[in-house]
Amino acid sequence: MAVSTENFNQRHYFDPNPSNFMIQHLQNQIESVFLGKADVVRLCLVCFLSGEHVLLEDIPGVGKTLLAKALARSIQGKFSRIQFTPDLLPAEITGSSILSRFADEEDRDDTKAFQFVPGPIFANIVLADEINRATPRTQSAMFEAMGEKSVSTDGVTRPLPEPFFVIATQNPMEFEGTFPLPESQMDRFLMRLSVGYAPREWELRILESRRETDPLDEMTPVLDLTQVRALQAAARQVLVDESVANYILDIAEATRTHAEIRVGVSTRGALALYRAVQSNAFIQGRKYASPDDVKELAVAALSHRILLKNSLRRSSRARTEELIADILDTVLSP
Repeated sequence: MAVSTENFNQRHYFDPNPSNFMIQHLQNQIESVFLGKADVVRLCLVCFLSGEHVLLEDIPGVGKTLLAKALARSIQGKFSRIQFTPDLLPAEITGSSILSRFADEEDRDDTKAFQFVPGPIFANIVLADEINRATPRTQSAMFEAMGEKSVSTDGVTRPLPEPFFVIATQNPMEFEGTFPLPESQMDRFLMRLSVGYAPREWELRILESRRETDPLDEMTPVLDLTQVRALQAAARQVLVDESVANYILDIAEATRTHAEIRVGVSTRGALALYRAVQSNAFIQGRKYASPDDVKELAVAALSHRILLKNSLRRSSRARTEELIADILDTVLSP
C-alpha cells in the first residue's frame, strides 16, 4: 500500500541528539569557507556519510580543491592530493616496497629488507585531481582501492584508513590527452556533481575574505575520526520504508526498459541511492527516509550509471540527467 509523506511524518518524529548538532557544526564550518554553495556541501556530506565517493565534473577554479581541504581539516583527517597525469604509475598511488637498511643489534651489522612505503591513497580525504588524465591501468588501481578500501601489493593486502573518502575531479571542457572513465568505474561514485560559479554576491564575499589571509589557515577540527565513524554508522540506522525501497527499484527498473537507454541502473546503483537517501534524511535530522529524498537525489546518483543508445559519450550527460528527471515524473511515487 502506498504511504504518503504525511503518514511518514505522523509515524516518525525528530528527536534532537548530539549527532544532529555534530552534522550541523560540520556543515556550517565547511560553508564558512566554501561560500555560496550550500547544496554542493550537503550533497558531498551525503556521499561522505554514506561511505561512498563523489565525482566533481566542472571547470578549474570553482573550488573543488578547497572543498576537499575544508572537509579534511574539519574532521582532523589526513588529506592527500593526487595530480593525475598520463605518466602517473599505479605504484605512485598505492605505494611500493623499497630496499632499506637497518641496524641489527645482535649481529651489530646492517641488515637489508624490503619496507613498504604507503602511497598518497593512504589518507582519509583523497583529492583525485583530473582523474581522467591518467591511463586506464592507473585508473584501475585507483578504482580497485576505492571499491575494496584496501591495497594489495607484494601479496599483502593493506586496509585503507577509515573513513576513506575520494573526491575526484575532471574537466568536461577538455578532451585531448584524456582517457574517459568506463561505465564500471563511473559506477564507483555515489554521485556526479557540478559546482558551478558562485552567485555574484557570494563571489564578492569570496574576494573580500581572501584579501589578507586564506580562511583555510584558520580552520580547526570540529570532529575527530572516531566521531565520524560513529556518524556514518548512525546514518545506516535511518529507516527506509518498504514502499520507499520499492520506489527506488521502480526507478531502476524504468531505466532498464526505457527505449533510449542501452544499459540501465544496476543493483549496486539502486543500493547506492538507498544509502544516499538514508544519509540525506540523517543530515536533516530525520529518523526516516521519504520519497522526497529519492526525488532530490536520483539525478545526481543515477544519471552517470546509465548508457544511452545512439549517443556520443562526451555529449550524453545532459541527456542522461533529463531522462532520469523524466522517469521521476512518470514513476508513481508512494
